[in-house]
Amino acid sequence: MVSRRPREAQRVVLHDPARLDPDQEIVSRAHLSDDELRQVVAVLDAMHDWREAERRMSEASRRYMKLGETDMRALRLLIAAQRQGVPVTPSTIATHLGISTASTTKLLDRLEAGEHIVRTPHPTDRRSLTIEVTEHTRRVARDTVGRAHARRFDVIAALSPEQRATVAAFFDALAATADGDESPAAPE
Repeated sequence: MVSRRPREAQRVVLHDPARLDPDQEIVSRAHLSDDELRQVVAVLDAMHDWREAERRMSEASRRYMKLGETDMRALRLLIAAQRQGVPVTPSTIATHLGISTASTTKLLDRLEAGEHIVRTPHPTDRRSLTIEVTEHTRRVARDTVGRAHARRFDVIAALSPEQRATVAAFFDALAATADGDESPAAPE
């Protein structure tokens, strides 16, 4: 008789090309020693762990503030602009978020109904409005998202100048991979 005891959770390997692409059809790794491959996989695992931690923090902030991701991105822009004395118009928000003016109007209506923003006359253009974050929302964002950002800042500040330059170059190179022109070939 086969035992039906609960199996311990097996870890699914997400980043090891030796397991995911054993024939090196996508990821060439012949130039790496086993140690180097383990190090690359460790970096990929650490990146995955960071993305998951960031996702959890972001979800917790959105749940706490009862807002969606686009709403939070808009508030982040508004808070930063307000701190710098830069007026933000609905078209500024639409451009920043990459959404239509109609979607921006709906977003602003939601944020205003939730008492997160106020619409005020533009200081120099009577035909336009500026959008400002309410003091309550600014304070809540500072106490949640702002404090998390401060902890990340402290981690980065603790690095040496050389380490920060290496990390910045790494992220720049990683970001460039997202902009690549290589796309999967279309099926014939």
